[in-house]
Amino acid sequence: MMRAWMLPMLLVFCGSAVATALVLGGSPGEAAVFLLVFGLLAGVNSSVVFPRSIGALEARRRSAIDGRPVVYWRPGCKYCLRLRVRLGRSTRQLHWVNIWRDPAGAAAVRAANEGDETVPTVVVAGRPHTNPDPAWVREQLSPTV
Repeated sequence: MMRAWMLPMLLVFCGSAVATALVLGGSPGEAAVFLLVFGLLAGVNSSVVFPRSIGALEARRRSAIDGRPVVYWRPGCKYCLRLRVRLGRSTRQLHWVNIWRDPAGAAAVRAANEGDETVPTVVVAGRPHTNPDPAWVREQLSPTV
């Protein structure tokens, strides 16, 4: 769990350090902007912008029942963020597994990607697809969900 928050904490720390230096240098307005930008970057790279993650085993079980795709992702991944943003409200129709929190999810991704933890890996009907186009993922969602 700590691994998932390392990048956001580093961003907040760096932003705070730069903002402190700017305030001491007499630029409180710039400091506030820097702090806001680094805070937004930390939020975007955290688990906060993604739907609640579940375990890989639970995601597979739910997917078998409702047919929804499973997305394996990790915080800080720009491709995962791109997928999340481009799917918009449709993200709630997917089962999200954070591979940094779930060892079984990380193992599933390695098995699908020749030993690499390449994310996002989207599993549709039992077939993994590495870093698919968000439009294609949206097409895989059933209209009744």
